[in-house]
Amino acid sequence: MTEEIIIAGFGGQGVLSMGKILAYSGVMQNKEVSWMPSYGPEMRGGTSNVTVIISDTRISSPVLSSFDTAIILNQQSLDKFEKAVKPGGMLLYDPNGITHHPTRKDINIYQIAATDKAAEIGIAKLFNMIVLGGFLKYKPIVADEFIHKGLEKSLPARHHKLIPDNEKAIKIGMEIVKPYHVI
Repeated sequence: MTEEIIIAGFGGQGVLSMGKILAYSGVMQNKEVSWMPSYGPEMRGGTSNVTVIISDTRISSPVLSSFDTAIILNQQSLDKFEKAVKPGGMLLYDPNGITHHPTRKDINIYQIAATDKAAEIGIAKLFNMIVLGGFLKYKPIVADEFIHKGLEKSLPARHHKLIPDNEKAIKIGMEIVKPYHVI
């Protein structure tokens, strides 16, 4: 099994953190892992993305031009990465701020209203964990116990008290994600 993922959105949405948690979770599950962030100098508000590869075998290169999965959190990223999803692959996106929805019919598209749900339940800072839950529902590439270990590894010790909230947000994401059908 090899899963090649791009996670893309605005700086401040937790794009890099989501990738780091996935990567650490893969490491804890004894997988081969690559985590390669990319972001502009503006950070918050600018675009950022991270490529994560989780594999049972050695990873030859962290540089990819096509992906098994794209997790998209803004319009600019949708415009850039929708075409980079391999046929039969997965595109997961939050519709908040999206004006031109995905149009491809050769990939599996899922929508997760994570921004709205996070605001509704008052956990805006855990928006990215809701999105991660949506991804893991359809692609459970790491087991729950390793997600917990990935959270422990990626969060500073002073924030470990927030791990149960993060896990709750992941479960919420699994509940609210839904297939999107291109008309």
